Amino acid sequence: MPSRGRHQSTSKECQQTIKKIEGLPGVVGVIIGRSYGGKSLGGGSRTGTVKIQRKQPGGLKAVTQTAKGLQELFIRTDSTHDDAIIEAIEALS
Repeated sequence: MPSRGRHQSTSKECQQTIKKIEGLPGVVGVIIGRSYGGKSLGGGSRTGTVKIQRKQPGGLKAVTQTAKGLQELFIRTDSTHDDAIIEAIEALS
């Protein structure tokens, strides 16, 4: 499933990370959401870092650090693989 809602603020590093996430077993797709600008947002993380916020029905809510701030992600998953997917995403960072 291709990414939806692609924004110009999604940096090359974030796009590479999203492609890696889409390749994980149990991931149906990644939906790119709203971006929040400002260099002070998430300032301690490097560009492309993904942090899982919570599990939701149908997938995982996450944010990624872009060059210009933060961007929301929704990772559609097969719910039987959620814990393994979370561990794999944390290993990417």
